[in-house]
Amino acid sequence: MSAVVAVIDDLREESDELDALVGALDETGWRGPTPAERWTVAHQIAHLGWTDGVALLAATEPDRFGDEVAKALAAPETFVDEAADALVAAHAPDALLARWREGRQRLHKVLRDAPAGTRIPWYGPPMSIASMATARLMETWAHGQDIADALGVTRTPTARLRHVARIGVRARNYAYAVRGITAPEEEFRVELRTPEGEMIAYGPEGAAQRITGPLLDFCLLVTQRAHRSDLAVTAEGREADQWLGIAQAFAGPPGPGRLPRAEPDGHR
Repeated sequence: MSAVVAVIDDLREESDELDALVGALDETGWRGPTPAERWTVAHQIAHLGWTDGVALLAATEPDRFGDEVAKALAAPETFVDEAADALVAAHAPDALLARWREGRQRLHKVLRDAPAGTRIPWYGPPMSIASMATARLMETWAHGQDIADALGVTRTPTARLRHVARIGVRARNYAYAVRGITAPEEEFRVELRTPEGEMIAYGPEGAAQRITGPLLDFCLLVTQRAHRSDLAVTAEGREADQWLGIAQAFAGPPGPGRLPRAEPDGHR
């Protein structure tokens, strides 16, 4: 099995796991709030369906996708929320679920059938097939985390988190650029422990700037699904410490992130 096919299969598995979480929800469950401000569970699934749709458009009709980029440039802070709001207003939960299922299946097939070397335009730099599948997996996992948090469900970490971590590391310079900051020239060392105790490492072993911590915590950090103070990810070096404060694995403007968890007395 090629590396490209493997990540597409992992994307399918990640999507199917989230599907199992939301498939049996009633109307109340779909309308329940998630940690993302103003977003219900329905908004989360609507967003995933919408993003899969624009990814499919980018892969099959790149000229038409240029219109989507123009919309994003015209309203960079609001176009994602507006798209989710419009879909939630227009579709009942069962229709949103069906739309997401159909769209992601079509996208998976297009990615699997794409010729080697294909580059897909996106809101940032063009992506390879593997990178697009990885990005979709990262988003599916991150929005799935919002839904799991809303439902009070603790998900078991899987080996698919390696893809989320990898895109988080590779997006280091993007996190600086989107904030108008010059990225450091030197590479960082990132060492992450899987739940099974295995070490996953990126960057030169002797780098002065180092990041260490659990794989799950790093993924929560770079997807901005938990506040840094609630995670066991540590930095050695001033530049590594700065990166942990701005890291993001997703395209687009910097997100607001999450507030620290409340203390038992209600204070943060």
